[in-house]
Amino acid sequence: MTGPVVVGFDGSPESQAAAAWAAREAQRRGLRLDVLQAWPRPKHLPPGTERGDHPALAQLAEHEGELRSLAPEVEVAASSVAGDPVEALEAAGRTASVLVLGSRGLSTLRGFLVGSVSQEVLRRAACPVVLVRSDGDEPEGEVTLGLDLGRPAEPVLAFAFEAAALRSAPLRVVHVWSPPAGSEYMSYGAIGGLERETSAAEDSGLARALAPWRAHHPEVEVTTELIRGKPAVDLVDAAASSRLLVVGRRVRHMPLRHHHIGPVAHAAIHHVHCPVAVVPYG
Repeated sequence: MTGPVVVGFDGSPESQAAAAWAAREAQRRGLRLDVLQAWPRPKHLPPGTERGDHPALAQLAEHEGELRSLAPEVEVAASSVAGDPVEALEAAGRTASVLVLGSRGLSTLRGFLVGSVSQEVLRRAACPVVLVRSDGDEPEGEVTLGLDLGRPAEPVLAFAFEAAALRSAPLRVVHVWSPPAGSEYMSYGAIGGLERETSAAEDSGLARALAPWRAHHPEVEVTTELIRGKPAVDLVDAAASSRLLVVGRRVRHMPLRHHHIGPVAHAAIHHVHCPVAVVPYG
């Protein structure tokens, strides 16, 4: 990926945290950082008016300077667009390597607030989207990949291995599996034998899926974990101590209004505390 790292900026604390994370990511990748501010212009305000462009541009210019200080080796380009934020971010994502957005955390609940703009961009973006919490922290530790062996998509694996390599961090690959439908009606002995067979098959499939990526990234320390349960629940718990969680989003070839991010990605963006990367695949 050679396109820029793009971050959506609206002046809020969560967008400032996202911009700081994006600057560090651009520095790791050796890419340009594009800071994009977009807002729906009030219909009664023409371009260039004091209440229209100027305050927004001044705020953006101030933060652009802060980002240059944070990542002095990174080329920073800032732009302000009067238009729909979702459309502007989706358009920027067509040529971006990574698109970074902010999310406000809830201090009294386990969940987080993911705004309508972020959710819509996640649903429509052509590139990986990283959702960053309001504190902007990426603690030390491992990168976690939630892998669906039914669809072990190469873009998702590539992003996870690259993210771990860039951070000199270990990669933990988690696959959550469930017993075959109907097994609950079998005898206990039969269930035990079936689960052992299923677990062995899942383990073998995981090894096959990871083999070429281990060879391509020998510098990455990889551990694997099979969890019997529900992916949308157990992956959240598995990522509790991660510095970055990577999950996939299947791109369906149907009208845009029918696109969705899937239950696993939905659970991750709402309940995982670390930054979450949602990688589209076809």
